[in-house]
Amino acid sequence: MAITDRRTFIKGGLMAAGTAVMASPLDFFVSGCADVEPKKIKISRVSSNFEREPLIRPFGFKGGYMTEIWQTASFLESNSGAHSIGLCSQSVLWSDAQVFASHSESGGNALMYAMTERAMQIINGQSFNSPVELLDNVLPEVYEFGQKITSNPLLRKTFALNALVGVDNAAWLLYAKENDIRTFDEMIPVAYKKALSKHHNKVAGIPLMAYNIPIEEIKAATDQGYFFMKIKIGQPGTQEEMLVKDKARLTAIHQAIGNVKTDYTKNGKLPYYFDANGRYEKKETLLRLLDHARNIGAYDQIAIIEEPFAEEIEIDVSDIPVRLASDESAHTVEDAIKRIQMGYKAIALKAIAKTLSMTMKIAQAAYERNIPCFCADLTVNPILVEWNKNVAARLASFPGIGNLGLVESNGHQNYKNWNTMLEYHPRKNASWVQVKGGVYELGREFYNTGGGIFDEMPHYDEMFKN
Repeated sequence: MAITDRRTFIKGGLMAAGTAVMASPLDFFVSGCADVEPKKIKISRVSSNFEREPLIRPFGFKGGYMTEIWQTASFLESNSGAHSIGLCSQSVLWSDAQVFASHSESGGNALMYAMTERAMQIINGQSFNSPVELLDNVLPEVYEFGQKITSNPLLRKTFALNALVGVDNAAWLLYAKENDIRTFDEMIPVAYKKALSKHHNKVAGIPLMAYNIPIEEIKAATDQGYFFMKIKIGQPGTQEEMLVKDKARLTAIHQAIGNVKTDYTKNGKLPYYFDANGRYEKKETLLRLLDHARNIGAYDQIAIIEEPFAEEIEIDVSDIPVRLASDESAHTVEDAIKRIQMGYKAIALKAIAKTLSMTMKIAQAAYERNIPCFCADLTVNPILVEWNKNVAARLASFPGIGNLGLVESNGHQNYKNWNTMLEYHPRKNASWVQVKGGVYELGREFYNTGGGIFDEMPHYDEMFKN
């Protein structure tokens, strides 16, 4: 059903939980001292563009395969003459598998990009005090537009949020310029600072092992120092065929790396992080997989099973004896709270897929309910990895893991031109950009620069030169 009442939509999940929801956007923001109100920023010019980045091989999950990822760029200029560029890596398959299946791959990408362009036209000429306020205002209309152009009244909200990542990032960067903000910490709204108050010296780099990644590559990753890996389950086929394949995959993985040791976990063993992307239709099927894990001695190493069930399967999972994490079903803060009430015991944050503005709200709601969070990837470009890393570096440590954050980053495994994309990173040679021994090593310079997200990006500036 199309959303016609913007206020209803905002009440239904676009505002933060708790008393902070009713606060003015002005109350959320500080730039060094509490009595300084942010400037009112008027957007005087907008533009957008995109590049198509091919993948090394078809990337499989949710029973489908992607062959390329569109990198979109959103340009905002204020009436003061300041400008900013926000980036987005689109993932139609992740955000709405039905849209992906109903269109050609390029067609689905074009639909998401059309929603980005629609957002740019909506905000052109508008004024805002905060990026959170701007997102709250634009998301309902962009979502409704998406329902129309996809001919899908049940379009998933993540499809609209994914389309808005670049717009939201551009708004944050313009906000920072206008208010003389130079660090990520200064940029965090007061309402969400408690959830993002850590400063880890290290963040674990989480690679992704899709369906078709050979076991030898998984073993090679542990040899390189990776100790926390995301492994896709929920393989194509019927439910029974899927379960047979997933059992075999789990057995092969455990035989290959089950005895590898690490200093980063309390028990010294590698934690297993499985992502089913909603492929399991019944609780009983998942329990059969867990029984198999017990039989082969892998059960105690399962740290997370992410999104086992499709979001429309609204079942209580509090009796499932492993930690289940919500990812794409936690579209908004309200959705995240609902999942927590259903028994989910972790939230996969995606600042690079659901916007930084929405991610901060979800992180705070989880913090208030003692639910741990970590940052998952969307196979994003190197600059967006830094946005995700900024969030991961400030989250509380995950249970059972040492004093460090968790951030998935799999772009280097999947993009054909990853090294070329890395050249677009304004601080490509900085010590924190590459994983070393399975972790990103952070330090004062990372925190002082936000990992480079505030720097100029010549490659993307060139896209809007005229």
